[in-house]
Amino acid sequence: MSPGVRSVCGFTLLVWMSMVQFDCGYGQSGKSVLQREAEYNVMYKDTVTSKNQTIYAFNCIVSNTETRAVRVAVEALSHRPIQFVLRQKHSVLSFQVPLIIRDSNERIFKYRSMERTLCPPDPLQVSGQDSLFVDVWTSGSDSSQYQLRVSHVDNFTLETDKKFNFRASPTQPQFFKYDYPEGVDRVTVKVTSQTKFPCAVLSIQDIQCPVYDLDSNVDFLGMYQTITTLGAITVKRADFHNDSFYVVVVVNPEDEACGGLPNSSMTDTFRDTTEQTKSLEVVVSPSVTFKATSKDVFPLLMGSILVFVSITLAFLVCPTSKQDERRRETEHEETYRSPQPEPEPEPEPEPEPEPENMEPMRESDAAQNDQEVLKDDAVYLWNIATIAAFYALPVIQLVLIYHTIADVTGNQDICYYNFLCAHSVGGLSSFNNILSNVGYVLLGLVFLITVFIKHLKHKRALAHNDTNALEFGIHKSFGLFYAMGTALMTEGLLSACYHVCPNANNFQFDTSFMYIISGLCMFKLYQNRHPNINTRAHSACGCLGVVVYLSVLGVKGNGSLWFWIFFTIIHILSVPLTALLFVSWEDWKRLFKDRKLFDPLALGLLVFGIINIIVAVTGAIVRPTDFSSYVLFIAICNLLIYLLFYIFLKWWNKERFTRLAIFCIVFAGIVWGFALHFFRQHRSSWQKTAAESREHNSDCMVLSFFDTHDVWHFLSAIALFGSFLVLLTIDDGLDSVRRKDIRIF
Repeated sequence: MSPGVRSVCGFTLLVWMSMVQFDCGYGQSGKSVLQREAEYNVMYKDTVTSKNQTIYAFNCIVSNTETRAVRVAVEALSHRPIQFVLRQKHSVLSFQVPLIIRDSNERIFKYRSMERTLCPPDPLQVSGQDSLFVDVWTSGSDSSQYQLRVSHVDNFTLETDKKFNFRASPTQPQFFKYDYPEGVDRVTVKVTSQTKFPCAVLSIQDIQCPVYDLDSNVDFLGMYQTITTLGAITVKRADFHNDSFYVVVVVNPEDEACGGLPNSSMTDTFRDTTEQTKSLEVVVSPSVTFKATSKDVFPLLMGSILVFVSITLAFLVCPTSKQDERRRETEHEETYRSPQPEPEPEPEPEPEPEPENMEPMRESDAAQNDQEVLKDDAVYLWNIATIAAFYALPVIQLVLIYHTIADVTGNQDICYYNFLCAHSVGGLSSFNNILSNVGYVLLGLVFLITVFIKHLKHKRALAHNDTNALEFGIHKSFGLFYAMGTALMTEGLLSACYHVCPNANNFQFDTSFMYIISGLCMFKLYQNRHPNINTRAHSACGCLGVVVYLSVLGVKGNGSLWFWIFFTIIHILSVPLTALLFVSWEDWKRLFKDRKLFDPLALGLLVFGIINIIVAVTGAIVRPTDFSSYVLFIAICNLLIYLLFYIFLKWWNKERFTRLAIFCIVFAGIVWGFALHFFRQHRSSWQKTAAESREHNSDCMVLSFFDTHDVWHFLSAIALFGSFLVLLTIDDGLDSVRRKDIRIF
């Protein structure tokens, strides 16, 4: 068959099918079409069958200076379906009542009534008379009654900083228009409700038709988030055309998406619209831009850091006390003084009996493997740096993927921000939570510089065979200090990565290096008195890696009872194992041999064991959902026990504390107190649903840019830095004591 013949046959077939469709549809013999002029704000009650169709014609005058929207309310008075088609010049909308809605679990909910706001025409393109036609028809043979009402929407355009109250339900979605005023480039749309349920969805959509305002399609366009009592979305002018956008609110037929219980109502019965009705309030306010606040933020940050750094370096570079400096100079002169006839030795007083629970550290023991110890100590820095490099790279890639998915899909339930204080800069949705981590990086760098200065002074003293460096004070090693400073900087980087898109899956990135910091601090305290038997760098990093691995397993297996049994057994077994590693065999023999009523070492081991067993049993019973924070609590709790025990043993043995060490201890304790106060003020929580997390959102606290969690970042960075200074200066009082007279504990 030739192409021409095929075309003619195809056209003939198309015409024939159209005629058949017309004859079977609207053009069916005996079907009457009634068109009637209708008025706004009038309730029409009528009946429709398969043999008749009614068309309502609504006419109104449209102004080219004002956007006016129309709302259509219909109700089916019988069970049979009725189709409504709403025709305008610029759009067509159709729906059926009774309305059938399917939730995420494929459950069916039926509603008799429905209200929809029609997409308004552009006032610049439409002027004069505008028409709306409402076609009502059904395929059923029996008659079906219905009610129809068409009205204009009052207060359709939202005003800046003016609150507006409205009601919505699954069958009565609402949307409003907002126009940017002059000079405003960014606004925050805030929606609140006095009731937690029903669950609703807040969506920001571009000005276009159709408007996606149903539970089944609200996520098709723009940005959206689930809300209970609070929802907030920051909107930039550059992201939308015509300097305006729609604010859409849809109520879900079920509440599981917001943390509610499954709906127990029967799905084969009709639901009353009032069952899921929610009263809400919306307000659109200008948002502070980063450009406007940067003039105050950066000078404050840099000024605070410079002042703090200056004071810290002044304390550390200057001598700890004039008395110690004079004593060192005197001892140095006596060491190198030319030999002279010595007078008759005076009888020395009997030395005080040494506590039997401690044995003196011998100088030969401290220097026996000096080069090997220094070499292994330096490995800590390179191990931590290597771990940081290979750990951070995939973390950065993963959080950027999360953020990209949230940005492309518009789903703001993926990332758990404080949406009332989330300032977008350069594509990062909450730049303030990222910027506040700069304290970890800068103070970690300052600590490395401080350690380098002390290390350099010590190396120069050793190069000049200074007796004070060779024979006085504890054995000086700085590798762990370098590792601690590097870990603090890495913690700042990983915390910033986590806050790119905070959620349950990447919270482990925010805590992993906190485990490492806690472990390094404990290793350093132990190294102060056991330089030659300190844990090897590779073994120590391997143990820390096991802790991080258990934390990752806990994120996925947290809900399993068997996992908690497994973890609790490991935790309890680690208590005696840690005691065996940290206490020498000679001390164990002495403890079993002497059996004193009070022994500091026995008391420390008892407290250590009891607290850890209590924490392990409590964790197994309660089974906290935030497993990473639970493991971090265990690490910090043990570090605090060891530090307090170390300070207690120094006091018990009458060892001197320098004023700088006392200042650092008090300073770190005070700052930690304030930091934990702000840490407890959660402004988001990935342990809950995204909608429930937004219930904790609050406005910015500092400079209209930083919230309470940012303050926690700043204070915790200072507190960690102060804690590092405690470890750096805690034994400076022993610099005037000969090494052979220093106790081991």
